[in-house]
Amino acid sequence: MAQRYGGKYSPDGNGERQDTPPQQSFRNAQVDPVGIRANLMFLPPAILTLLSLNDGATGLALGLIAAGLWTGGAFLLREGLKAEAAYAARKVARKPALPRKILAALLAGGGAALAAWKAEPGILIAAIYGAAAAGLHITAFGIDPLRDKGVEGVDDFQQSRVARAVDEAEQSLAVMKDAALRARDRRVEARVEQFQEVARELFRTVEEDPRDLTAARKYLTVYLQGARDATVKFADIYARSQDTRARADYLALLDDLEQNFAARTRKMLVEDRTDLTIEIDVLRDRLQREGVHLDRN
Repeated sequence: MAQRYGGKYSPDGNGERQDTPPQQSFRNAQVDPVGIRANLMFLPPAILTLLSLNDGATGLALGLIAAGLWTGGAFLLREGLKAEAAYAARKVARKPALPRKILAALLAGGGAALAAWKAEPGILIAAIYGAAAAGLHITAFGIDPLRDKGVEGVDDFQQSRVARAVDEAEQSLAVMKDAALRARDRRVEARVEQFQEVARELFRTVEEDPRDLTAARKYLTVYLQGARDATVKFADIYARSQDTRARADYLALLDDLEQNFAARTRKMLVEDRTDLTIEIDVLRDRLQREGVHLDRN
């Protein structure tokens, strides 16, 4: 009787299990907030520098200063867009300490004013061009968030504690991402991104109810700092030796951490629902004592 062949490479084979990419590694992926419009802001200073080379010492000096202002504004704009995206993604966040986008607009206006002065000296003309450039910059890119964002009904002290804890946790995640890039392994990069998404779900849960911060603090500090240090050490080893055993151990560590973070998030959500149920039952009892009967269906 014929027997169907099954091997390592057959469709239904039971060969050695192959490494599979992490599932949902691009879940909740975010678009890079620095788009082509922001990158194009580096073009005018480059053009101005080239055009100023044959304008004599005074023209060259003014052109270089104007180009420097524009370049500094372009860098500030990039950082401002990143800070704004991080602010928008979080439920509890403090306003940026430095209004980078507003400062970028002022630098762009100053660069335009100097460039206009170089071409046609005159305070009024320079002021008009500078104001127009700053206004167009703000119209195109907007301004920075100017107030803190929090959960209604939560005092400022609790919001500040949560925002500070999440800021520190995000810094640990950023270090992990940079270290994973140094390892130059696509699977490791995707796996770190997946862990970051799970960790940020815990962050959002704490932001929605700052009372959960005490229960989650160990995860936001000790566990994340340990994951950060382990990622840095792994990247240093793997970049030199391509040690597959170290890679397997590191990925197993991420699996354990992800399961623990996800379990902590689920537990906090269950506890929140339990608290809500208790509050509803207490409210129903009070209403019934007042003679108000509610339909429980």
